[in-house]
Amino acid sequence: MPVEVDYGSEYRYRSPIIGPNELVIIITQSGETADTLAALREAKRKGAASIAVCNVVGSMATREADGTVYTHAGPEIGVASTKAFTSQLVALHLLALHLAQIRGTLNPTAMRSHIEDLLHIPHIIEQAIKAAAAMEKVAERFHSRTDFLFLGRGINYPIALEGALKLKEISYIHAEGYPAGEMKHGPIALIDEQMPVVAIAPDDAVFEKMIGNVQEAKARGGSVIAVTSADDNRMSAVLDSSHHVILQMPRTSPLLTPIVMTIPLQLLAYYIAVRRGCDVDQPRNLAKSVTVE
Repeated sequence: MPVEVDYGSEYRYRSPIIGPNELVIIITQSGETADTLAALREAKRKGAASIAVCNVVGSMATREADGTVYTHAGPEIGVASTKAFTSQLVALHLLALHLAQIRGTLNPTAMRSHIEDLLHIPHIIEQAIKAAAAMEKVAERFHSRTDFLFLGRGINYPIALEGALKLKEISYIHAEGYPAGEMKHGPIALIDEQMPVVAIAPDDAVFEKMIGNVQEAKARGGSVIAVTSADDNRMSAVLDSSHHVILQMPRTSPLLTPIVMTIPLQLLAYYIAVRRGCDVDQPRNLAKSVTVE
């Protein structure tokens, strides 16, 4: 199914072409975010069906959307909570599987395989959390840096954006998330001995391409923090441990790697923020719910 992704704050101002044959899915933890609600109302005004992926029962988004997928993540205490983001990813994955089922694009065997992979995710996340001690050491080494570059490919490019966002939100360090294939079209000019490069490198179809990006960053003096699920020596053959960091993550289905890769990136932001003396749960200038544009 063709899908477009929009920022809620931009959606209604671009005069979207939309009608009764479209489904609009809005994603909001609080269900009260002003720009997301405005996007929902614009889509409904033009006749589209709507679903809210939301955490708060009875919120405005859930009352106005035609249907709701609740994430059931529990109360969000910290503004930059890991559970809200990862549960949204799970909800969207389940929604995609449901659409595949009713459209007949996945046979029962394939569907069962996807569900089994999803059922293993809690155990895999437990393993991923074991990277906390390693991330604390990485934070000790890099917490005084002023800039970070996060690289990802395919469905893990948005996770690079998420990793950079969390570092900005809670540690107040400037960070950019970038599609790894675009690195040579500009950001490579920034890489030097003071620029850590976080490479999201699951063992997937584009792993070798990411190795190439890692080599480019290394050649320009950047310190690489590679987060990988490759279970061989391909990454260690490229990066020596004295100047770079390799964080081993558990393997999972390629479609579920964004959930797993989110964990170490948010741990990195957390430990760097703690090292810098920042209030991790209540970052400055941020609100739990952005209720005005």
